[in-house]
Amino acid sequence: MIIRLEDVTGQLRTAKVGFSWTVLFFGFCVPIYRGDAKWAVIMFIANVFTLWLANLILSFTYNETYIRDLLTKGYRPADEEARKVLISKGIISG
Repeated sequence: MIIRLEDVTGQLRTAKVGFSWTVLFFGFCVPIYRGDAKWAVIMFIANVFTLWLANLILSFTYNETYIRDLLTKGYRPADEEARKVLISKGIISG
C-alpha cells in the first residue's frame, strides 16, 4: 500500500508500507534516489560486510524505517487513509 505524507509547508512524499522490492533488487541505490544519505551509507556498509545478505533483511525493514524518519522530520499523514494504515501497522499511535 502506498501512502502520502506531507510536511508543514505542504510538500508531499509518497512511501510504500511493507516489503521493499526496490531495496531487494537495487539495494543502497533506493535511499540515494529518495535523498536518504544516512541509510544509503548504512546499507552499503552492511551489504559489503555481509556479502549482500543484509540486503534481504533490509528489504523487510527499510520502508518502515524511511517512514519513521520522515515522521521525525515533521511529516504527517496527508489523509485519513494514510493515518489509518500507519496506525494499523503500529508505526504511529491512534
